[in-house]
Amino acid sequence: MAITLLPTTNGDGRPIVPMSEGQRYAFDVQGWICLPGLLSEDELGAVLEHQYKYTSEPETLPPEERNSVGGASQILLDHPVLAGVLNEILSFQGLASEDCYGFRFERTRTESRPYGHENYNAHGGSGYFTLNGNSHIYQMIPGKIHSGLTRVVWELHEVEEGGGGTLFMSGSHKAAFDLPEEASGRDNPLWDTYGCPPGSAVVFTEGVCHSGDTWTNKTHDRLCLFSLYNTVNCRWGRTSVPREIVAAMPPKRQTLFRDVWAARGRLDKNLYYGEENFAA
Repeated sequence: MAITLLPTTNGDGRPIVPMSEGQRYAFDVQGWICLPGLLSEDELGAVLEHQYKYTSEPETLPPEERNSVGGASQILLDHPVLAGVLNEILSFQGLASEDCYGFRFERTRTESRPYGHENYNAHGGSGYFTLNGNSHIYQMIPGKIHSGLTRVVWELHEVEEGGGGTLFMSGSHKAAFDLPEEASGRDNPLWDTYGCPPGSAVVFTEGVCHSGDTWTNKTHDRLCLFSLYNTVNCRWGRTSVPREIVAAMPPKRQTLFRDVWAARGRLDKNLYYGEENFAA
């Protein structure tokens, strides 16, 4: 039987950085990790320029770039460090190869939150006890974890710790109880958060209890992309990326947008992206 391998390079041919043992342990214990400063100054500048144009004057962009993950921002989809994390916590190796990811992209949105913007809404948790069929399920066996529906937040401006980044009830993805009403306020000392420089990514399982918070920085807005990933043969929602945007991406990056199926037969597996194999 042929051995399938997880991809070692991303859509741009850059080497994928494997998840470290420390990152893997922290993600399993907490249900989330922060990956600080992943973008170079030039990369961040290009992404910011694209995001500003996309959100304020999209008509200045060519049609194939008019999306949150179009143009220069497409590098965020499979950044070498992010791809290494998703290879570890989300990929289905049976539908992965050097030319194809074992996870898929669902959708994203760009958000800009000014000073004082309130977004508190505690939700999620107890993902370990979710039944199969619900994408918000966190699974584990000794030496291996599976995150299920996975959120990636790209922070494009600096986030001060406690200043309005996403809140996490660390460990609640394995909680045996739902969050009680008496503990659901933002004053609960179990809430964790982070601080990070611009160009950082926060990855978390949707099975962990999380919430937005009030943005308190007066010098700049919180500018971020909220992206969602799933394993190849699972789907939670419709894609937010039109075909013409995907068509402008490298072939390996395009495999993030293939349709949701596993195998039609022994020799026909979902290891490719094509016009007829698009998750509309």
